[in-house]
Amino acid sequence: MGEPVPVLLAGVHGHGRAHLRSLRELAGSGLVRLVGVCDQRPVAEDDDLEGHGALPCHADLGEAIESTGARITVLATPIHTHLPLARTALEHGSHLLLEKPTTATLAEFEELTAAVDASGLACQVGFQSLGSAAVEAVRTLVREGAVGRVRGIGGAGTWVRTSAYYDRAPWAGRRRLQGRDVVDGALTNPFAHALATALAVAGAATEAPRDVELEMFHAHPIEADDTSCVRVRTADGLPITLAVTLCAPEHLPPRLVVHGDLGRIEFEYTLDRVTVHRPGRPPATTTHPRTHLLSNLVEHVRGGEPLLVPSQATRAFMHVLEAVRTAPDPVALPAGMQHVYRTEEGVRRIVPGIDALIHRSAEHLALFSELDPAWSPAARTGATDAKATP
Repeated sequence: MGEPVPVLLAGVHGHGRAHLRSLRELAGSGLVRLVGVCDQRPVAEDDDLEGHGALPCHADLGEAIESTGARITVLATPIHTHLPLARTALEHGSHLLLEKPTTATLAEFEELTAAVDASGLACQVGFQSLGSAAVEAVRTLVREGAVGRVRGIGGAGTWVRTSAYYDRAPWAGRRRLQGRDVVDGALTNPFAHALATALAVAGAATEAPRDVELEMFHAHPIEADDTSCVRVRTADGLPITLAVTLCAPEHLPPRLVVHGDLGRIEFEYTLDRVTVHRPGRPPATTTHPRTHLLSNLVEHVRGGEPLLVPSQATRAFMHVLEAVRTAPDPVALPAGMQHVYRTEEGVRRIVPGIDALIHRSAEHLALFSELDPAWSPAARTGATDAKATP
């Protein structure tokens, strides 16, 4: 198996904690060794870093890589820092596991791709759902004609986030921060996996889509979207819709639906679960294994195993993110379209009926406004945010 690969984690707080837990498991198997962490915010002396114990903590990424000898750097930092920090890691000879979304703009994505190519190093992007064997299982079902000709792919995501989610960091829920693009909306961050996975299932992950239609809203008092839908037409014309909210009455696993003229395939990508529905037959459900993207990156560095999510595999996703970035600002939902109340976790906002609307969107491959004229962005222009009530 060889010696454990030395790994540095940049970004300890927030989602970095999940990476620390994963690194502990991979270190236990002898695959990697966490040699240090890097963060602008200091780590408390009594912080055992999710079971890793005391580790060198650095504020400068280049110095951290040089002093630790890290062969792989995990970047779990804010979206708008991805490109400059990725450049630093590559310049210091470190391969990358880069948290999604890849970058904050399409131009930055092109710069990153060029820098990776010039370095001869590897960059894996952290779309964990693309490490699932379920993606290829769905593609195989489609190729074999299990549901006939595919008419399109619909996606539905209904999650719950309170004000604490947006209070966790200065960039959370922002489209821009201090003159820098951030693009931290529901479509591009929490539900980015849904979009990237749908594009992968369609075989359209590496090429620019034909067009992108967007309807973006927010109930929380933020800049970015928390309730939105998008319809992407791939280069060959296949429609992919995704409708999502962080203001649902209930938190449910998101799903993708491949619509065929002889049936449908439901893919619950967070559960690696695939269900085939065909008339006259009982549903057939299978669950599939998932490869950890850092494990795959280590095998690539050691022996040339193909990367599961190289940066080029996120090109179509980045074109959609660019459409979100350059679109008009999301429209605020008025008080009459949301219920607002306080919980121990923070202010919660529920948009009544949004779960049904989202599932109708996934079923009909339709935008909100095509299902209910009241959801036309033009009809909502000028609306104001609701205020939190006790």
